[in-house]
Amino acid sequence: MWWSYQDVEEQKARVQREIAKRKKRGEKFEALPAPAGQKKLSTTFWGQAWCRNLESYQDYETRLPRGRSYLRQGNVYNLEITPGELSAVVAGSELYDTSITIHPLPKKQWQHIVESSAGQVGSMLDLLAGKLGDGLMQVLTDPKDGLFPKPKEIRFNCSCPDHAVMCKHVSAVLYGVGVLLDTKPELLFTLRGVDQAELLSNASSSVITDLSADSGDLAGADISAIFGIDLGTSIPILTEEPPPVATEPAKKKAPAKKAAKKTPKKRSQ
Repeated sequence: MWWSYQDVEEQKARVQREIAKRKKRGEKFEALPAPAGQKKLSTTFWGQAWCRNLESYQDYETRLPRGRSYLRQGNVYNLEITPGELSAVVAGSELYDTSITIHPLPKKQWQHIVESSAGQVGSMLDLLAGKLGDGLMQVLTDPKDGLFPKPKEIRFNCSCPDHAVMCKHVSAVLYGVGVLLDTKPELLFTLRGVDQAELLSNASSSVITDLSADSGDLAGADISAIFGIDLGTSIPILTEEPPPVATEPAKKKAPAKKAAKKTPKKRSQ
């Protein structure tokens, strides 16, 4: 079927009128801003890693380009990421409700990632900014055992009439995740049903274990020099003074009675 320029413009106008109606009814309609005029949709480690993983699966390659174009045109609205689910409204010839279900990350797989991160995550800021060592990056982005979902873990649902396994509206939403992770990378961990703080706490516990071990980098080291304290100097121990014992107020002594003055007896004449 051949579409003229006027037909396309009329479609867009019709969709915008529908959006305006829904907004009047109090519905939220927020377009996901996608970068225009640049080749890459995402600019951060997590956003780019998501998109690379998406493009690595041959099952998706025929549908992904259309979805990328839809996203760049500002057609993805209300994208939300919750544990195990993505949802959005995508504007095409109509407004289509799109949802994508993603299986939670298997516990065994997550445990492998946590163990591999021991001592490699400096802070939560470093983790979310993607400031990680090459070894840990490879673990996180591994197509088989990493943090990103595999095709068999993803299920699509769209209200459009296209019955393909992945329609262009679903593709646009999947690319939209990469854009959203640029500003909210923590949502990737939310989506997979895991707590990113475990990567950090595992690193902390690993450091404590190393400090208490007999062997390792700190074994035999001058601990006082490392931490800037003199372990040979006795440190006074402050103890709390016992609370004062309550005493009864002293009773006031009764004033001494004054001795009565004796009047001299009169002598008889």
